[in-house]
Amino acid sequence: MVADDHPVVRGGLRALLGSIDGFEVAGEAEDGHGAVREAVEHGPDVLVMDVRMPGLDGIEATRRIGRVAPGVAVLMLTMYEDDDSVFEAMRAGARGYLLKGAQQDDIARAIRAVAAGEAIFGPGVARRVLGYFAAPPSAAEPFPELTARERQVLDLIAAGRANAEIARALAIAPKTVANHISAIFTKLRVADRSAAIVRARRAGFGLGGGPRGPRGTVRDVPDRDADTGM
Repeated sequence: MVADDHPVVRGGLRALLGSIDGFEVAGEAEDGHGAVREAVEHGPDVLVMDVRMPGLDGIEATRRIGRVAPGVAVLMLTMYEDDDSVFEAMRAGARGYLLKGAQQDDIARAIRAVAAGEAIFGPGVARRVLGYFAAPPSAAEPFPELTARERQVLDLIAAGRANAEIARALAIAPKTVANHISAIFTKLRVADRSAAIVRARRAGFGLGGGPRGPRGTVRDVPDRDADTGM
């Protein structure tokens, strides 16, 4: 599904996506209100949406879709690459962020990625995100509400690992991984994996060194639930 306030953009995207094998455009909307309605009515796998639209913008529409149609993955396709737009979109629940002008292959790849539950950024946006996350973390331990094992799981999520990979890396059951992730989302008050990744990377997770304590020490604690899968 496509949501953009410019008819020419909507038409161009519909033609572009319709020409790609495996893609079907279920509908379109000219503003955020329409995007929410169409998401509920049609339940598309992916909604490609602009950030700035009249009435209800794409960021607030993404937030509402997360509540009323949580199975719809939102990919932002916009001309805005400022930090506020990027991070507000991710906090609202968008799984990807591309700039208009992206190549057809990049758009197709991004749609497939967010449909599979991955978080993806266009090259220009990715550089801004990485620069933002490159700031040194606070001396205080981030996310003190998480257990040591939850911090390990969050670190692997931030590194882009899938649940099955996390289970193998920590030698725990896939169900245990899912339970930890659910607890992490609740404690961090995030709606989905992409929002957790944004918060985790901003705090220095996912950089290859493991979750950090107050003095930069790497923690490794056995999981009491590893044998039970609880």
